[in-house]
Amino acid sequence: MNFALIMLVALLVTGAIWLIDIYFLKAKRAEGEKEPLLVEYARSFFPVILAVFLLRSFLVEPFKIPSGSMMPTLLVGDYILVNKYTYGIRLPVANVKVFDVHQPQRGDVMVFRYPRDPSLDYIKRVVGLPGDKVTYRNKQLFINGQPMERQQVGDYNYVKSGLNYVSAKLYQEKLGEHLHDTLVLPDQPPVRVDDVDPSYAKRENCVYNEEGFSCTVPPGSYFMMGDNRDDSNDSRYWGFVPDRNIVGKAFFIWWNFNDLKRIGTVIN
Repeated sequence: MNFALIMLVALLVTGAIWLIDIYFLKAKRAEGEKEPLLVEYARSFFPVILAVFLLRSFLVEPFKIPSGSMMPTLLVGDYILVNKYTYGIRLPVANVKVFDVHQPQRGDVMVFRYPRDPSLDYIKRVVGLPGDKVTYRNKQLFINGQPMERQQVGDYNYVKSGLNYVSAKLYQEKLGEHLHDTLVLPDQPPVRVDDVDPSYAKRENCVYNEEGFSCTVPPGSYFMMGDNRDDSNDSRYWGFVPDRNIVGKAFFIWWNFNDLKRIGTVIN
């Protein structure tokens, strides 16, 4: 569901009704006659819809985390806020950038439109910038041939959908300026080669084998991976994220019904 488009339509409809009443209908009403209920609703809702539309389009937008691909950074049920202007001002609905602010950096947690279906929003961590060579070999991440600094800090156990108990290794990894946690599943391969889409754009930039993969990020695109490294549907399977698909930078957890302690957590 394209909520921005729905909001825009509601804004145009209520605004049009209000303006038609101001310039045409109001003058024809008898003195003291009550305005039509439709006009009353339009006049009341227009400023509210306008405020919400501007807030969500240019400042912050709320999202809910639907899967465990970003564990342990983000959990299923987290309600997060996304900064809409960090990566530039974009026109609502069309998502066309009209003003640059900052470029995505390695380690940023970013919301973007899924390349296979732009009506869906995904959230992953920026691993590769334009021109980077991203390699994930034997569960170790390399950028431009350099291994990313990491250390194992313990075990991490969780229950997946279907009541499947999962035991993972918890690592701290430094990616750009971000020191964050990642999960590694010892019994899973670094990439499920059979699940890789053979037709995604610039597929020739990537090489896959049983040890992992290596991809060179094309200009104007980004390589995204989940923090739950071996249980994430990300760029290794469906390709690069073009700049035009960027929605914003995730920065804050504002609610979680299952774990109130997560409220107020800053996303690193």
